[in-house]
Amino acid sequence: MYRTITTEVDVDVDLEDFDTDDLIEELESRGRGFEVECKTPNELLTAIWLKRRMGRTDYETELDQLIYTGIGKIV
Repeated sequence: MYRTITTEVDVDVDLEDFDTDDLIEELESRGRGFEVECKTPNELLTAIWLKRRMGRTDYETELDQLIYTGIGKIV
């Protein structure tokens, strides 16, 4: 007879300790891929602005790309 036990553990980590490629690979393995399109910050801001102006709330992808383009961090 087999039993499955699930345990959660909270660990404080500094994302600076991980390589960006490793973080992207981990996101993709969890089904949350991250693609960096070659868009300029101005193009990303314009896309976000247009969506917000139309009352849309689905601009998270563009915002994540803008953050990555601006400071090199993955949300």
